[in-house]
Amino acid sequence: MVLAPNPDSVIAVVERVAAKIGAGPLMIGGQDWTAFEEHGRLVFQDVDGLLDLPRPRLPGGHQIANAGTAIAAIRAAGFHVGHDAFERGMERVEWPARLQRLTAGAIVDAAPEGSEIWLDGGHNPGAGEVIASAMADFEERVARPLVLVAGMLATKDPVGFFEAFSGLARRVYTVPIRGSDGAREPQALAAEARGAGVTAMATTSVAAALSHLRGTWSGPPPRILICGSLYLAGEVLADNGTPPA
Repeated sequence: MVLAPNPDSVIAVVERVAAKIGAGPLMIGGQDWTAFEEHGRLVFQDVDGLLDLPRPRLPGGHQIANAGTAIAAIRAAGFHVGHDAFERGMERVEWPARLQRLTAGAIVDAAPEGSEIWLDGGHNPGAGEVIASAMADFEERVARPLVLVAGMLATKDPVGFFEAFSGLARRVYTVPIRGSDGAREPQALAAEARGAGVTAMATTSVAAALSHLRGTWSGPPPRILICGSLYLAGEVLADNGTPPA
């Protein structure tokens, strides 16, 4: 069993459950294997040696640990994968709705001209933290006002998610998730966002949110993050005319 780097409290729980069900031995990130970025490349090391690989094509610092976990799992399973295959994997990896940049399509056309649009299906506080961290990194490289368009299921923790964007996002447009009876109503979700310290407005759809933004926005083109649900992400990709292949 392979475990990504985690706090000691999490590792202790996993170790206890693994021992109870006989799922050992554990290969723990940061202990039995490491993965880190160095000079724009991914360096992975375990007892079998070191791999110097291209950085994963997926944006976000958290993808270094994700890639390391995948490599560790492949090695722990006993698969014989050559260095060239790992290199190709890093260069070709695709993960729809995980900090996916939308560059063309109906959704892109509906946004203010020149907008930068990102899509991520993350929906829990941990996801909020890593996505907000990625948005902060983008901000350091190229400054743009950040606007969220968010929909979320009723079983999720919206305050915990939105808290990561307090002080970072200019505003949140909340939207329903089409065809889902388990989604939070936009008005309720907007109230939760405001409770997390983010200015929020409820709208009837992603298209309506972008239309309102386009009609009221002034200043430099915004960076728009559509987020909060994989169901919403699927809806957006379909509406944009760019569903996963």
